[in-house]
Amino acid sequence: MNDYPVIARIHLNPHSRDVQRDLRDATQMHRTVMRTVPDGLGDSPRRQAGLLYRLEENDTFSTLLVQGSSLNPALLPADYGNAEVKSLAPMFSALRKGLAVRYRIVLNPAKRERLSLEEKNKRGKIIALSGADADQWWHRRAADAGLQLHVLTPTSLDPVRPRGRQATPMRHSLLRYDGTATVTDPTTLTEAVLTGIGRGKPYGAGLLSLAPATAA
Repeated sequence: MNDYPVIARIHLNPHSRDVQRDLRDATQMHRTVMRTVPDGLGDSPRRQAGLLYRLEENDTFSTLLVQGSSLNPALLPADYGNAEVKSLAPMFSALRKGLAVRYRIVLNPAKRERLSLEEKNKRGKIIALSGADADQWWHRRAADAGLQLHVLTPTSLDPVRPRGRQATPMRHSLLRYDGTATVTDPTTLTEAVLTGIGRGKPYGAGLLSLAPATAA
């Protein structure tokens, strides 16, 4: 693959009313982030643009990471924040089997409830996972994505509930995982980074960040 996506690191302006609104409302944040991708992408513009994002917050500032095949942060609201854009080509080019990496990802670990034989024609409810169940879910999904996990440190984040008349009523419980891993399948891992992992991608989940692990 020759055309790699870019990553925009946007240092949010805490005094911006648009930023304050988006930090309270995941649906509005999604709409704002979608402004950075081209028009005319069809029925699934987020997927067509390969757009994924993750909000990182601490006591002093908030940073929005946005990944996509074509991004233009200049289309964000005025005074929304300062953006730094770089290509992810070096990261993808460095992936090889056996490479030790550090990772970060926000996930919405969930499963669909099992139904009885009488209910087999219905769709089971989505159940959020937590604790050891969520950790095991991430172990499985990471293995499927070409990563062998060594360390995983979970951090619970505030859940998001999409708003608006067209939003789904599902509440997304989010966990951030940080840790170390070894690349087992670079091709599969590349696809996972490009498309994201798990549910809740329109609401800040699924973006997998990788960096080479430095020796202690």
